[in-house]
Amino acid sequence: MRRADRLFQIIQALRRRRGPVTAEALAAELEASKRTIYRDIADLIGQRVPIRGEAGVGYVLEAGFDMPPMMLTPDEIEAAVLGAQWVAAHGDPALSKAAHDLVAKIAAAVPERLRPFVLEPATAANPAWNQARDGLDMARTRDCIRDGRKLRLDYRDEHGHGSERTVWPVAVGYHATTRVLAAWCELRQAFRHFRTDRVAGADFLEERYPARPAVLRQQWRKTLRRPSDRIERAG
Repeated sequence: MRRADRLFQIIQALRRRRGPVTAEALAAELEASKRTIYRDIADLIGQRVPIRGEAGVGYVLEAGFDMPPMMLTPDEIEAAVLGAQWVAAHGDPALSKAAHDLVAKIAAAVPERLRPFVLEPATAANPAWNQARDGLDMARTRDCIRDGRKLRLDYRDEHGHGSERTVWPVAVGYHATTRVLAAWCELRQAFRHFRTDRVAGADFLEERYPARPAVLRQQWRKTLRRPSDRIERAG
């Protein structure tokens, strides 16, 4: 690996971790010696990259550091394009348009030598087939998730039985042919998953739910990690 590439990968390794990273872990990931990592970290700090080191703990990239968008590797470009392809094929109209716009922006930002990785990628996502239609305005639903506002759903379960639910939306899951809204259900007092094609009607409320969106999302994720306490489908 070229030294310039290794310096870039050190920054990336620190960027994607929330806690400190040891020189040993960096050396293992980059297939380099710890001595090389120490020297590279010192050089980065000398170039005013805001890396903070703690003896016996590891290194942290401080908040606020950013790099220009053209500093992407071919694999990173293909990963971004593959993800955008999938979203364009399986996302709702607003996200699909955003995915096409993203690919165009990446193509415009990267150097000419990397442009083929955007326009002629070696990977491709499958097109969507028999995709169920949403009963929700997904763009407004995402706004509710970001703002921490409640939704009132007229929902039909798999047997066609109807119920009215007031929910605190957490996230939208995009599957091959369906989409699922994860939310805290006031009726069931628990997290539930609602298939968006089974929503017969929805009111987008201005009322905010009492929990902070980030905290509620964290609670939902913890529930997903406990096999004994899986989130049930809406019922």
